[in-house]
Amino acid sequence: MLHFHPLTVTDVRRETRDAVVVTLMPREEDRALFDFTQGQHLTLRKAFDGEELRRSYSICAGKDEGVLRVGIKRVNGGAFSTWANEHLLPGDQIDAMPPMGRFYTAIEPEAEKHYLGFAAGSGITPVLSIIKTVLSREPRSRFTLVYGNRQIGSIMFREELEDLKNSYLGRFSVVHVLRAETQDVDLFTGRIDAVKVKALFEHWIDPASIDTAFICGPEPMMLAIAGALRDHGLSDDQIKFELFSAGQPGRAKSVAISRDATETGLGTQATVTLDGTTRSFQMPRGEQSLLEAAIANHLDAPYSCRAGVCSTCRCKVIEGEAEMAVNHALEDYEVRAGYVLSCQAVPLTEKIVFTYDQ
Repeated sequence: MLHFHPLTVTDVRRETRDAVVVTLMPREEDRALFDFTQGQHLTLRKAFDGEELRRSYSICAGKDEGVLRVGIKRVNGGAFSTWANEHLLPGDQIDAMPPMGRFYTAIEPEAEKHYLGFAAGSGITPVLSIIKTVLSREPRSRFTLVYGNRQIGSIMFREELEDLKNSYLGRFSVVHVLRAETQDVDLFTGRIDAVKVKALFEHWIDPASIDTAFICGPEPMMLAIAGALRDHGLSDDQIKFELFSAGQPGRAKSVAISRDATETGLGTQATVTLDGTTRSFQMPRGEQSLLEAAIANHLDAPYSCRAGVCSTCRCKVIEGEAEMAVNHALEDYEVRAGYVLSCQAVPLTEKIVFTYDQ
């Protein structure tokens, strides 16, 4: 299972008024663990007032840059992102899990593909990593990015994107769509939604030329774009998602287990394997998530977003049945194979056996 390792902050660069780019360096013995794939993310942790918070941030560096770098945009009321934007300094240390995530496709050096990316706000971070890597390692492929922001001043990596356009002439193009600023072309003003995507396909982008589309942003935008892409002929296999959430749902540190639930046959006998160790305990049926139960029983189970988005808490149900409230991270074939997001899965049977080790 993935564990936390210390990373040293080597640089903190102000990107926009409310976003920083943080460069991190692992210890020499951990370098192989942090050899990321373009589009992956890091789970970082820090204690605030005695309570541990974990947040996932996407890697924005390309594979050939030789650095580990994440973009952190401040969220209103967000303790972690505010701390990173206002207090994080070079020389500080922060704990991180090795890179995770499947928001990418395999690089094929001989391929000649057309990739299309949609991003909104800080959703650019994993897409930027993919863009840099594709342009560097697939010299015959090209990439079109549609990037939505409120205004010019809020565009993350604006200069870097312009540099990429100049370095890869004819292979990389950017369409900036701004909500609060009028542009010379009406098509580029407003929000990225189904109507906007349809118009882009009619006047700017040939959907028949697209091999793979990447989407990273809030759920309403993601669903609208995905629907428009399907309407224009792309299959589910051609559409890759990375959903981000603005915050985490509030949860108690531990969930109270009803005595009635366990004494009247409404409880579940749970058995979990983590790092080769198996432990059994009683938990309420249909009320408490597998992750909450594991943590309540003093297991160091992996998690980050607790919103069904990041897949850090992925586990496999070996026996019994569990139901997920939300799933934005697992593919259909993974669910069919028995995998669940433990932060979202509650047991439905008298007995459940699950493992984090597969």
